[in-house]
Amino acid sequence: MNIIAADKRPSFIEHSYFLITLSKFTLIAYDLDHMLPDLFSHLSATACRTIDMQKGDMLFRQSQKTSGLYRVVSGCATLQRTGLGGDTLTLHRAVSGGLFAWASVFSATYHCDAICAKAGSVTKIAKADVVATIQSNPAFSEGFTRLLAVQVQQYRAHIELFAIPSAKERLLAAVQAGHFDATVTELATRTNLSHEACYRALRGLYNDGRMVRVGRGKYKLP
Repeated sequence: MNIIAADKRPSFIEHSYFLITLSKFTLIAYDLDHMLPDLFSHLSATACRTIDMQKGDMLFRQSQKTSGLYRVVSGCATLQRTGLGGDTLTLHRAVSGGLFAWASVFSATYHCDAICAKAGSVTKIAKADVVATIQSNPAFSEGFTRLLAVQVQQYRAHIELFAIPSAKERLLAAVQAGHFDATVTELATRTNLSHEACYRALRGLYNDGRMVRVGRGKYKLP
């Protein structure tokens, strides 16, 4: 499993990035904050408003009518979807500077839940203003289309990660990609594994010498 950085890759805590599969078990990391300009400077000041959030706050729910997209100012928000069996899957973790719910601009309802994982604030960008600017500003329209293309590639990378059959190899790929910055429980949801399978895989990686235990439930790469 190889992780290749596109340009200089900053800390996952400070910037949002995504992974693209180039070939089997080879991923490339892109930093969204440096790839794309701040498109939303094209919008009017009234299009954006700041919302303070506390841990556990719900920004929107799956199937709720869409009203805008979001950018994290501080703190952290996770996008989660509940399957038919009741299992929760973390689709995305947005940190400072990260955008989420872009596709809601062209959708009648949100396709997942957005939950505050760490207290902070977000900027909500009104859907109506984004749609109007897409129609009137070619530069904004092109840039926003690029953002959507990036998100499609991001989701494809998630699918490729889930397709790795070995729980240990899937976890190792996720850790190398920077997904283990919270709890083992959240790592399990991000990798679509049960909590038990996640703990077993971490212990296996530790026993193999491919992970180092630094505390209870805390591991890192050697």
